[in-house]
Amino acid sequence: MKIVLPELGEGIDKATVSYWYFKVGEKVGEKDDLVELATDKSTFNLPSPCSGMLSEIMVPEGMPVKVGEVLGIIEER
Repeated sequence: MKIVLPELGEGIDKATVSYWYFKVGEKVGEKDDLVELATDKSTFNLPSPCSGMLSEIMVPEGMPVKVGEVLGIIEER
């Protein structure tokens, strides 16, 4: 399952990846805090959309991501 940056509201169209809570190959649970993101106005955690294994990180820490872009991939289990 793709991890996608959702709509952020208030005309905000991008965020920066601050921190990944899991490494590739680690198991994640649905609703676990997966990645911390920062915008000009706030910092927030994006929860995992499903349970499984984090199989790929497509946007590393410190890099920007736009709304709708894929942050990473979870292999559902």
